[in-house]
Amino acid sequence: MSWGHDDYMYMVAKENGTTLPQAGLFIIRYHSFYPLHKHGAYAQFMNEEDKKYMKWLHVFNKYDLYSKSKAHVDVEKVKPYYESLIAKYFPEKLKW
Repeated sequence: MSWGHDDYMYMVAKENGTTLPQAGLFIIRYHSFYPLHKHGAYAQFMNEEDKKYMKWLHVFNKYDLYSKSKAHVDVEKVKPYYESLIAKYFPEKLKW
């Protein structure tokens, strides 16, 4: 397993005291780790909590990979929604 954007965002979230549920942090950290969630590799290193979160990772994966669209998104229209999510789960100032 290599270190990349997934683990970086996981660390940023943890360092900043996110209120995301543990399943959300698991998804952030492992959503690109295909040997684990697609092929079952490394399962012998998982604890019961990890196994519990895998179901959420599989649900997320459908939206992560297969929800891409060529339709133009009105950023200004959706921006308040996403800003409210950020405000809900992260402090106003982040340590990067």
